[in-house]
Amino acid sequence: MIFAAGLGTRLRPLTDTMPKALVPVGGTPLLEILMKKMIASGVNDVVINIHHFGEQIIDFIEEKRSFGVNVQFSDERTELLETGGGIKYAAPLLTAGNTQNEHYLIHNVDILSNLDLRAFCESCRPDAAAMLVVSERDTQRYLLFNDENRLVGWTNIKTGEVKSPYPNLDVDKCKRYAFAGIHLISSRLFPHFSKWERRFSIIEFYLSVCHEEPIYAHICTDLKLMDVGKLDSLSQADAFVKEV
Repeated sequence: MIFAAGLGTRLRPLTDTMPKALVPVGGTPLLEILMKKMIASGVNDVVINIHHFGEQIIDFIEEKRSFGVNVQFSDERTELLETGGGIKYAAPLLTAGNTQNEHYLIHNVDILSNLDLRAFCESCRPDAAAMLVVSERDTQRYLLFNDENRLVGWTNIKTGEVKSPYPNLDVDKCKRYAFAGIHLISSRLFPHFSKWERRFSIIEFYLSVCHEEPIYAHICTDLKLMDVGKLDSLSQADAFVKEV
């Protein structure tokens, strides 16, 4: 699944006339870069959620003849559902035809990286309810993991805020990693969505179930990653895609 529904407010004025997913990097729309990377990794079925200028994304995919794979749209044009709500809403499309638990690759459209998607999917632990790509890059907000690399909480180091289902969590004893916006989620987590309203964050959801379901870090020590979120990042992104 590709998250392509965001408003892209930090990329204005470009996103005043187009969706963030179609903003070009090195002359190629972000969505096309990711679609080609997924297909090269063996992906044959893709769900794309749409909201802001969603019709432009549909037209683009049709013009490209779906890049030769099966593409479905999770239409959020009436209401932007955030990351967790977006997966919940798209779940029927993701699971159609599947009779057993499967892991689904989720990828933000504005994330560029050198991550080998095929290797990441193949490395998924059999018992994992989710696998989150993380790194040691500097940020203010970190996911917290125990010695087994299992998710136990979240913290904002600037404010000192901590979120965890474990009331006596010792943050200082936890491993701290930054989330990369790429993850695998098992369909066995989907029944847990019933407790959540339509709009919610997938990270908030993971934090609510990590004491019941094993959610692991996929740690990439050599990860090169770029969030194409601001206008001043576009020139850097042009150089980045040439490197990776």
